Amino acid sequence: MATGRTDPDRRDRIIDAALDLIADEGVAGISHRKVAARAGVPLGSMTYHFVSMDELLHEAFTRFSGTIVAVFEERLGAATTPDEAREAVADLVHHLSGGNQRELVLTHELYTLAARKPAYRELTRTWMSRSRRALEWHFDPATARQLDALIEGLSIHRALETEPHDRALTVEAIARITAST
Repeated sequence: MATGRTDPDRRDRIIDAALDLIADEGVAGISHRKVAARAGVPLGSMTYHFVSMDELLHEAFTRFSGTIVAVFEERLGAATTPDEAREAVADLVHHLSGGNQRELVLTHELYTLAARKPAYRELTRTWMSRSRRALEWHFDPATARQLDALIEGLSIHRALETEPHDRALTVEAIARITAST
């Protein structure tokens, strides 16, 4: 493994390790030592790259939210008609809740931090704003806001539900919300 200046990916590995640990143990379960061990870096690298654990968490959740927004942009960017956009929204609901436990846990951990700390609340607002902008490629701002909430809510419910969720019900809900669009 490269060390020091010859290890340009160290900072990214630390962020990735932090996200993995959050998914495995929750925010409360991580420490500088655990992240450094998971990233395979010396403990001193933690404070070299991040002034505090809070800075690392903020960077990690910023990266995570960016990956979710990229999924929105990819799916909605491929739609060329209103019906394709509605299908893309349904796909988002089912993709985001389709068994990726890591993403579900990371989302909930971020929501918990956002409920307690203003800096994370701002991060989630930025995330929602970016998601809505992608939805606004196809829908007016008020509809995009409703769809964003629907995607988040249905994804959470679908991921935690023990009964299978019928995709047709998701499509119907989207059609009702977008009826005037």
